[in-house]
Amino acid sequence: MGGGAIAVGEARGAFLEERSTHGKTRQLSGATVLVTSLAAGAAAGAVAKTVIAPLDRAKIRFQTSDIPYSTRAALQFLANSAKNEGLMALWRGNSATMARIVPYAAIQFAAHEQWKKLFGVDNPRAAQEHPVRLLIVGSLAGVTSQSATYPLDLARARMAVSPKSEYGSLRVVFIKVAREEGIRTLYRGYPATIMGVIPYAGVSFFTYDTLKRWYSEYSGRPAAGMTNVALGGMAGALAQTASYPLDIVRRRMQTARRRADNSYPCPSTMQTLAHIYRVEGWRGFFKGLSMNWVKGPVAVGVSFATYDFSRSLLRDVAYTVQGS
Repeated sequence: MGGGAIAVGEARGAFLEERSTHGKTRQLSGATVLVTSLAAGAAAGAVAKTVIAPLDRAKIRFQTSDIPYSTRAALQFLANSAKNEGLMALWRGNSATMARIVPYAAIQFAAHEQWKKLFGVDNPRAAQEHPVRLLIVGSLAGVTSQSATYPLDLARARMAVSPKSEYGSLRVVFIKVAREEGIRTLYRGYPATIMGVIPYAGVSFFTYDTLKRWYSEYSGRPAAGMTNVALGGMAGALAQTASYPLDIVRRRMQTARRRADNSYPCPSTMQTLAHIYRVEGWRGFFKGLSMNWVKGPVAVGVSFATYDFSRSLLRDVAYTVQGS
């Protein structure tokens, strides 16, 4: 992370970052630390989601229907979409994804740094001594970001499974859903989402931080570049598997359409779980997981690596500007 050793400290209630270079200690203000975390998180989310957007669209298509999943069927869906609607159809709904993932990832990564400080696990030794706290911190970061951006997630799911004629833009999704189904529908599936994000974010951040610490102890140098991509990929694979059934429930509830009598096919998390099991069996809870083992680790790996790189770059620039 060029420039010297980094330590995080607290003064007058603000989160500060100190860097020792050539015997001199310099600090970044709490505001600068927060802004660089937010900007790096936004970049991480945007890059990662754009890379795996076509696979994400195929996954959502199978998650939200009773159609049996197979790799061949998923690839055929992508090929038909490109043929019938054009190549850019593979990124349909990505504008909604960006509108959500940029604030989501920014809030998640920044919140993770702040929660780590509040729980006292913001350095490798403390994290090693208190692994449960580290796991809780990751979960809290996920809950914080998901709660702040949930309606955007619902809008993105609707766009991914609907023809362009129905939802031409993110704005149209919000207007139509609010007018035809009510404002509360924008939070439909929220409980299942939170139950899913707790193990997902917790396991993801915990595994990534732990693997980076192990790598540094073993190799004698900090993880960087493609090593971070690989470590993030392993964290992503484990986290995806731990939370996947609730991801299925979330997508089903987000994309379900209201009936003429104003009811929904599966009005609650438990009823949705029961419906999936009754119609598709236990395999229905893991439909598309094999694709997630491809796209999930790629997305998480790219996201963590981009975040670490962007944060380091932005803070190096901040130190340079501050010292000039």
